[in-house]
Amino acid sequence: MLYWLTALSDGGDVFNLFRYITFRAGGAFLTALFFGFFFGPRLINVLRRSQGKGQPIRSDGPEGHLSKAGTPTMGGLLIVGALTTATLFWARWDNPYVWLVLFVTLSFGAIGFADDYAKVSKQNTAGVSARMRLLLGFLIALVASLWASWFHPEDMQFALAFPIFKDVLLHLGVFFVPFAMFVIVGAANAVNLTDGLDGLAIMPVMIASAALGVIAYFVGNTTFTDYLGLHYVPGTGEIVIFVAGLMGGGLGFLWYNAPPAAVFMGDTGSLALGGALGAIAVATKHEIVLGIVGGLFVVEALSVIIQVLYFKRTGKRVFLMAPIHHHYEKKGWAEPTIVIRFWIISLILAIIGLATLKLR
Repeated sequence: MLYWLTALSDGGDVFNLFRYITFRAGGAFLTALFFGFFFGPRLINVLRRSQGKGQPIRSDGPEGHLSKAGTPTMGGLLIVGALTTATLFWARWDNPYVWLVLFVTLSFGAIGFADDYAKVSKQNTAGVSARMRLLLGFLIALVASLWASWFHPEDMQFALAFPIFKDVLLHLGVFFVPFAMFVIVGAANAVNLTDGLDGLAIMPVMIASAALGVIAYFVGNTTFTDYLGLHYVPGTGEIVIFVAGLMGGGLGFLWYNAPPAAVFMGDTGSLALGGALGAIAVATKHEIVLGIVGGLFVVEALSVIIQVLYFKRTGKRVFLMAPIHHHYEKKGWAEPTIVIRFWIISLILAIIGLATLKLR
């Protein structure tokens, strides 16, 4: 919205600053951060009063989690509210990729909110059925995949780009749509599975989104695409505004989610943020790189898949408990140790993912 102040500029005044993505990204970050700090305590009080007993705790989970009973959930509302407000204030409203990412984020957030509400109101961990969540998720991802493909350059529509290989595009035709749908839904559910310890999910999400924000800025700028040999996707640079809002809102949320958490993200936040990562990857044609920068989420999801398949086949378990962060809890690792080590792994993977931009 504030971008339109450039209409008042003569090219040499303060209004000219609003032309620059970097300036507006800084504004979005500070706006979202202020939103988180200002509304955080108020939202937590509302959630605590309205939810009563808070998020139901699984009786078969790690014993240490029983002490978290009564902690309110749906804290993802704070992140989603912050990043949406910041994006609407600072991003260009005529950019289709901004609306694409916001659409996916808010839609998956709505699914998560319904799931959290069902859990809290019924005081059990069932929530909305997995089948219904997946069905709605794939419908949202279908719209998003077609949306992205419509606005991609003609030579890149329905094509898959590969990291490291500079000029390689694999044209999948109509098969690109289900692939992109899998990326978006897979990212949403992988982040959802990772959200099991205080602060565990939000920092890796911010790290991965920061890496994807750098990629979005690069692929939307011909100076960088020419130098690095990237595929140019005009308009994606504006996604940086959304990413800055996500990081500001994420930090504001982490202030209250740090151990011991005053509020949980809930499916409202984890599904929304995971869907956002997938949507950014599809918009920027870096779906494969998402698997690297978001490698922690991939491992968390794979640990669940491996555990379930192996147990059905043999009646035995590979891990003491899945997702894998619970395995380390069962092994006696302290919760902060697991969280911080997983943050470190996320940062390493993000750096590796960014390195693929130069290795071409």
